[in-house]
Amino acid sequence: MNKLIFANLLHRPLRSIISILAVAIEVIMILSIVGIFMGMLNDQNQRTNGIGADLMLWPPNVSFFNGVSGAALPVADAQPVSHLPHVAIVSPVVQKLTTSGSVEVLYGIDYPSYSALKPFSYIAGGPFQGPNDLIIDSIIASNRNPVTGKPYAVGDTMPILGGFFRISGIVEQGKGARKLVPILTMQRLIGVPGKATLFYIKCDSPANEDLVINEIHATPGLEDFTAITVDSWLNQMTPDKIPGFNLSLNIVTGIAMIVGFLVIFQSMYTAVLERTREIGILKSMGASKGAIVGMVLRECAVLAIAGILLGDAGTFVLRLLLMHFFPSKPFDITMGWLLRADVLAFAGSELGALYPAWMAARKDPIDALAYE
Repeated sequence: MNKLIFANLLHRPLRSIISILAVAIEVIMILSIVGIFMGMLNDQNQRTNGIGADLMLWPPNVSFFNGVSGAALPVADAQPVSHLPHVAIVSPVVQKLTTSGSVEVLYGIDYPSYSALKPFSYIAGGPFQGPNDLIIDSIIASNRNPVTGKPYAVGDTMPILGGFFRISGIVEQGKGARKLVPILTMQRLIGVPGKATLFYIKCDSPANEDLVINEIHATPGLEDFTAITVDSWLNQMTPDKIPGFNLSLNIVTGIAMIVGFLVIFQSMYTAVLERTREIGILKSMGASKGAIVGMVLRECAVLAIAGILLGDAGTFVLRLLLMHFFPSKPFDITMGWLLRADVLAFAGSELGALYPAWMAARKDPIDALAYE
């Protein structure tokens, strides 16, 4: 029976290849959308954690998402916060979400306090020398400058928010945003003089985080401000707690499964119709309904496994291509999602073969043998 299964697959190579490609595309669709979503989320969390702050402080009723809440926090409020007993550093930051060219969050920083949270690790250049200077990380620097055709270097210019900035320094990635400009310049560009999006706060000891939060809420004028530890913020930036994240993944996964299901269903249904006489011969020789169903499902399983292996390999190739051409777009593939995508693709394929298998098992051997 196994020889018959492989003989049937090889006898119809085009149909087999199309079925395998359908399963492979299903796997690639699931893993690519998950890889991009999870890559962006994990990358943002790692870079936020690398800032070196213990706490984050927002004005009341704002979004926790980077770059979404605007800039409504008076920079002057940093003074009373910095005078609290267990506060070591307060650094105001303006975050700006931009979709020009690509979706990214720009930071306007007060360089002395921001660097004091955790010093920059320079690869080339140094701090801002003027209001139109820019610090970029190593990932952005690896992109090619469209003017020179080479990776960005200190002294090159880069367009940001309608203006051109000179790159003063290139730093190791993991310090918040990939592009940072002086806070006064960012305030001027987006029209929020004297305002910040949030304060990053470093305590004199991590053990005093809760104490500092209580001190902030006990300060007149800051009672309703939102203060949260960086660790707590990171715990909230997970797929389960981000609105619409899991819904998007489930929709894409469902569409991918439907595509695989329909292609396998069509392939196996047509195969059963073409092999009516063969099935009649098998049943006349004593093959049971279970044996016929098993034959069709095993044939489908071979196609599914081949498609899954091709899909897994294709996903890693896609990841390498994206990392080469778009180094700033992380693509994370976890073993858990790899197994999940494989199981979903296999299950969808087998479900697609169930009705054709049941139809084949119900064929009357006399009618089947008379089929031309």
